[in-house]
Amino acid sequence: MSKATQQRRERERQEREQRILEVSRPMLVRDGYHGLNMDRIAEALEYSKGTIYNHFSCKEEIILALAIQTMDKRAKMFERGTAFQGTSRERLQAIGFASEMFVKLYPDHFLVEQVIRSSSIWKKTSEERRNLMRMCEFRCMGIVGGIVRDAIASGDLELPDDVNVEELVFGMWSLSFGAFSIIATSDSLSELGIRDSFDSVRLNISHMLDGYGWKPLSKDHDYLAVIARVQEEVFSDESQTTQIRS
Repeated sequence: MSKATQQRRERERQEREQRILEVSRPMLVRDGYHGLNMDRIAEALEYSKGTIYNHFSCKEEIILALAIQTMDKRAKMFERGTAFQGTSRERLQAIGFASEMFVKLYPDHFLVEQVIRSSSIWKKTSEERRNLMRMCEFRCMGIVGGIVRDAIASGDLELPDDVNVEELVFGMWSLSFGAFSIIATSDSLSELGIRDSFDSVRLNISHMLDGYGWKPLSKDHDYLAVIARVQEEVFSDESQTTQIRS
């Protein structure tokens, strides 16, 4: 087989896989985990079921592949946030804003990310695809961890002996992911006294960072002005899109 033929077949394989994922994502969002199945995907694409199985051994593999796409998209937005010119804590706030934009712009992607947190899905997938997912998580963790290390190196932050960089990053991740999951699935937050759910997430993380002594502290700095700069300088197009949608 010639190299050109191999390249063409690989390109066709990737295109088929991409089509499978494009059909599967809205199906999963609309009909849930139990509504996603190989028969329906094959019918929607006019493929044989065997063709679907040539790419994915089960629907859980499809869901994890969708989650990997999601994490890659999130990481790219994080990387844009790190380019913001400012102190270490301002750069971290830029990543926080990127995370908000991601949830607002790509709710279907975020829903998939919630679905894969079920152990029953994780256990049915291949080690190879689980490793790809881990690499995506490491990438996002590494971006945020890099800013934490910059803060320590510059003297903006001194972590206590019983907390390492990864634990601090995990704390922020769990707080924001948990909050965004509630925001995505609840329409009664205002009735519970939450005036602005995204502002509330920012405020709680800000208090957390103040508790660690990450300078400049919120009482000494106008972080609302920082958010306005991030919105204008880094995510202007995305911010306009979310305003139009809302």
